[in-house]
Amino acid sequence: MKNKLLSLAASVVLLGIPLYAQESHHHEGMTLGGNDLGSVNFPISCAAGTQQIFTRGVALLYSFEYEQAQQSFASVAQKDPACAMAYWGQGMSLWHQLWERPSKAALQQGSDFLQKASALKSTAREHDYIEALAIFYRDPGLDHDQRAEAYCKAMKGVTERNAQDREAQVFYALALLASAPENDAEHKNERAAVAILNQLFEEQPRHPGIAHYIIHACDNPQMASLALPAARKYAQIAPASAHAVHMPSHIFARLGLWQDDIQSNLRAIQIADQQASMHVHTTHHKVHSMDFLEYAYLQIGDDSSAKKQVDDLAAMKVMQGDEDFMQDYMQGSQSIFPVVYAIERRQWKEALALEPRPDVAPYAKTPIYWGRAVAAGHLRDAAAAQDALQHYDQLIEATKKGPKPYLANGYRQQRKELVAWADFAAGKSDDAVKTMMAVADEQDKVGKGETDLPAREMLADMLLQSGKPKDALAQYEIALKTDPNRFNGLYGAAQAASQLEQKDKAASYYTQLLKNCDGTHSDRPELQQAKTLAAAN
Repeated sequence: MKNKLLSLAASVVLLGIPLYAQESHHHEGMTLGGNDLGSVNFPISCAAGTQQIFTRGVALLYSFEYEQAQQSFASVAQKDPACAMAYWGQGMSLWHQLWERPSKAALQQGSDFLQKASALKSTAREHDYIEALAIFYRDPGLDHDQRAEAYCKAMKGVTERNAQDREAQVFYALALLASAPENDAEHKNERAAVAILNQLFEEQPRHPGIAHYIIHACDNPQMASLALPAARKYAQIAPASAHAVHMPSHIFARLGLWQDDIQSNLRAIQIADQQASMHVHTTHHKVHSMDFLEYAYLQIGDDSSAKKQVDDLAAMKVMQGDEDFMQDYMQGSQSIFPVVYAIERRQWKEALALEPRPDVAPYAKTPIYWGRAVAAGHLRDAAAAQDALQHYDQLIEATKKGPKPYLANGYRQQRKELVAWADFAAGKSDDAVKTMMAVADEQDKVGKGETDLPAREMLADMLLQSGKPKDALAQYEIALKTDPNRFNGLYGAAQAASQLEQKDKAASYYTQLLKNCDGTHSDRPELQQAKTLAAAN
């Protein structure tokens, strides 16, 4: 093998001194055309001239810019076909650890890359990385969760054998997140990852992966505030990455910081558009940011800006060559956006009239029937609610029989919400409240999607409509702790307080609602009422 060491590392390796003992404080700033990607220190023992390209690939990998990362690693392989880590990097680029499961084709391609890497000469440290990832790709009999868990255990071993390698610790933290059990109320893996990452963040405040994974680890109601410092910094660390600029909005949305959320995603879309002009596949980045934008605009009463997201998405098409990754996500989002727009504005008849597109996958149609059930519940239309539940169940069964049956597992909580609203529409208020309370309690522990409607707020709506303002207010106030500054949460709490003649409390909620919506041109009747009642109090 042609195994020329980089000049910066040659003397260290030849003297037998561990590389990281000498370089633990050295970081290469990743700059490309003035667009920074952060600071990463991942030396490799490949041909001279490949280190900077490889490091750029790792920096892109840390910010989930997988397509560009793969191109960087492929370029290293072209310059030095005997570079084992170039094939490791390409294998890493195929596994989008917190996004999706690799397809069968991707698993085969990854296996091929890792077999090639394993056959080439590498250092002991590099061999550790290669063998850890090979475990994920190697056994075709393992399901995805078993693969992720096996890789996580292997990466823990890499950190133990390479104690000075900070990059190994970052990748191990990501592996903890990727293998975290679903619905773990204790967030065991997330807390373990944060413990590692927080210590590293103090040492390496410009490392893109550290800031990024802190945000992901804390992306739940219990831990969101812990990631605010990382959220404030990540976009500055890697402003060349659309995903990096978007990611802080996960925490901003959790904490009800709507203006920060909006600015973050507007900038992320600009970067995604710039990347798309260079033929980089960025549709997923753009759609994800539009989701957060629609939600944030609705929380400040800016319905026209929210509607623009709905209309723009409806007109979008998947970029050529990105169909395998994006088609399902696009279809699902195009169903979800109009549902969110109707439900958040409490336009029940509008939501009830929504129809799914006939040419989309079954699971992409489910949001329509969820929205119909919520609307039917508010309208006390038992027949419509039951119809929505029946269609929903049929779609889940079809999903179980489709090419991605594991997706059906993610609808358990949402189905309970449909059942609750169907019971509420049928006059079974006690059953509805009990079911929704269970969903809300679970959400408080394990979390929900950042742009999902909180179950506890829906529970409060049920109680308020049932003539129980005291119970409703208690639930609104709990909901506003886990999902602060939501438009309907503040308005509902104000209404409940007004019915209880708690004028000061009602005024404080109306005042906060008006503050959130300050500067927004909105014709929502709730805001007009808030202005009147806040002034009266």
